[in-house]
Amino acid sequence: GMERRRAAPASRQYGQRRFWEALYRQEGAEAREWLGGLSRFLPHLESELRPGDRILVLGCGNSALSHDLHERGYTDVTSIDFSPACIAAMRARYAHCPGLRWAVMDIRALAFPDASFDVVLEKGTLDVLMVEETNPWEVSPRAAAAMHRVLAEVSRVLRPGGCFISITFAQPHFRKPHYAQEAFGWSLRHAACGDRDAGTFHYFLYVMRKGQPLDPSDLALGRRLHQPPPPPAPPPAPAPPDDEDYLLAIQL
Repeated sequence: GMERRRAAPASRQYGQRRFWEALYRQEGAEAREWLGGLSRFLPHLESELRPGDRILVLGCGNSALSHDLHERGYTDVTSIDFSPACIAAMRARYAHCPGLRWAVMDIRALAFPDASFDVVLEKGTLDVLMVEETNPWEVSPRAAAAMHRVLAEVSRVLRPGGCFISITFAQPHFRKPHYAQEAFGWSLRHAACGDRDAGTFHYFLYVMRKGQPLDPSDLALGRRLHQPPPPPAPPPAPAPPDDEDYLLAIQL
């Protein structure tokens, strides 16, 4: 309990726009990879991507992900971030790649028409919505609503048959309930990724396919997220009063 509470203020800055704006003013387009570069999860990605896909990268930051995709032949990539300093730096850095488009945008309100992308990709961006949560077992209504709003927008801009790929540190038990909502109209699967040689995995890759049904077990997980918490236990019944004290109280 105490450790979690102490850690919260340090991570809270990641949810604040001014923190990111200051960081990107300082770093420019110098690549910073929060969950490692593309090569670490490319085998999982390539089975989901086709060269002509219209790809949207959410919260691109100054990651080289969009450019790495472009280098591998995925040339239609739109990258958005809410930091103007970040987008200006990335647009300048990759001006020689006309297939890469950059826009300042809030992931909760995407300025794209419905069904305009084949693939939406995010790497660690949605984790920022959860940084102020101190207890992963009980997500605050505010964080759950913010996550729902972003995912509803992702679903809206995906074409039927398109996929949303989320790369995150969040374990399935905690993240799947957010993704497994019938309202989004997609299926869900996940894979653990990481360094096989070391026998560890570092993060998870979730793939949601628009227009395919959720498994019943995932549906059940999703329903749990929006259920009201159980009512608090009733207070214990007061002990019967000691007769003498009781009589004394009446006389007073």
